[in-house]
Amino acid sequence: MAGLHSSSRPSSSSSLSSFSSSHQSFTSRLLLLLTILPLALALLAFVLQWRGGLTDPISRWSTDPFQFPGMDNPGSNPGSDRRSNSGCVDTLGRSKSPAFPYFKGWEFDAGSDLTPKICIISSTSAGLEQTLPWIFYHKVIGVSTFFLFVEGKAASPNVSKVLESIPGVKVIYRTKELEEQQAKSRIWNETWLASFFYKPCNYELFVKQSLNMEMSIVMARDAGMDWIIHLDTDELIHPVGAREYSLRQLLSGVPGNVDMVVFPNYESSVEQDDVKEPFTEVSMFKKNYDHLPKEVYFGNYKAATRGNPNYFLTYGNGKSAARIQDHLRPNGAHRWHNYMKTPNEIKLDEAAVLHYTYPKFSDLTSRRDRCGCKPTKDDVKRCFMLEFDRAAFIIASTATEEEMLRWYREHVVWTDKELNLKLLRRGILTRIYAPMVIIQGLRESDIFASVIQSAQTTISKGKFSLSLESSNSSRVDESGIISSRKIGVKESTATARRIMEISENFSYGSAIPPLSPPVLHDLHIGI
Repeated sequence: MAGLHSSSRPSSSSSLSSFSSSHQSFTSRLLLLLTILPLALALLAFVLQWRGGLTDPISRWSTDPFQFPGMDNPGSNPGSDRRSNSGCVDTLGRSKSPAFPYFKGWEFDAGSDLTPKICIISSTSAGLEQTLPWIFYHKVIGVSTFFLFVEGKAASPNVSKVLESIPGVKVIYRTKELEEQQAKSRIWNETWLASFFYKPCNYELFVKQSLNMEMSIVMARDAGMDWIIHLDTDELIHPVGAREYSLRQLLSGVPGNVDMVVFPNYESSVEQDDVKEPFTEVSMFKKNYDHLPKEVYFGNYKAATRGNPNYFLTYGNGKSAARIQDHLRPNGAHRWHNYMKTPNEIKLDEAAVLHYTYPKFSDLTSRRDRCGCKPTKDDVKRCFMLEFDRAAFIIASTATEEEMLRWYREHVVWTDKELNLKLLRRGILTRIYAPMVIIQGLRESDIFASVIQSAQTTISKGKFSLSLESSNSSRVDESGIISSRKIGVKESTATARRIMEISENFSYGSAIPPLSPPVLHDLHIGI
């Protein structure tokens, strides 16, 4: 037995040794395979990419991988590219680049049950190339209703009929009936706007805007609105600070005891002198004093001003949204107020109004043509409230086109890339792409073109010409326009008596005009 056991031991040990060696061989082969396989795949990918066999997934969606709003193809001249493409791109239609149909199928109507309901009131003379992107951008971020007081180009039949066809847009023409109605406004018998009465140009516009705002409050209440905002068609709300890029969500988070919300304004900083579509070509903005640390603002004040009269070219006191409530009234174009109480007002820390200030060279002459003042330092003070507007009017009225372009480049266009980069790093300047991406998406989705086409096909030629005659007959003739400087000259005794009764209970100061940002020497802060 002992011999039997002893003879079986070598056989058992040899089988164990054979099994162990085969297991080690399998393990080593598996490890070798796992090592070689990733290396082989990486090598294959490198070879294919080097030979151009792989396509970047992003580049499949665009013929030019560098074409993103606000970006130019490296090594190309942005101005020449845009000019060469200008013949192929319709301002309100599709361009030759691939579409991004984010907004196809959207219902841009005013019948939404979402709250709060927000309306915008604007006094405008702009054409469709500006008003359509402006309207639909604000529809995307949550505005449901627009009260447009139109004049000039905006009141022309080809423009106004398109505006009237858009759901949620109410077009109000400056007719004799409107002038007569506004002539009876209580505002003419109050003191808060009196210093702006019977003056030309910007002062006249300021009064007209206030009268339009007063009427829009009534219309907003009738339409069941919760919030109202006065905005020009060269301004876009930038509703950051909420969970979504939504003005509706931003205002829904405002405490119930707050009556008014102030949006500090950012001012556009154009980087070329041939901008055609500011909303989709301008991405750089100068931040407001309220959104900057004081040491940053005053420490870079001189560099940011670039020899201009103020930190901003025009106003710096923002715009405001007001909650619809009893006794609400305008307080000039930038603020709202209340006849019976001091409103509880807050200022937003992140959201802003993007003001596209003189973004096109043609803005110099267009503003000049709307004002009949003499181009002298004394006379422009009667017409314009801000220093830069006065200087721009004088240049546009006295200089040649070549001199105007040189002045425009020196004072408006940001051509110094080193300075731009420096102020971007310090937080004075900032890049904002959301509005341009949204508006470009709307354009690529044919929203603007379809609105125009729909307005043209909805009204037959016979009805269209008939509607033009009726609308033109209701408008004020060119020779019979009543200037807002003349409205309200005849004082209403009954209205004056009512105002005196209210004044005994509550006093209110002057309307808030467009104001420049804080000036360095005014605050006596040394750098």
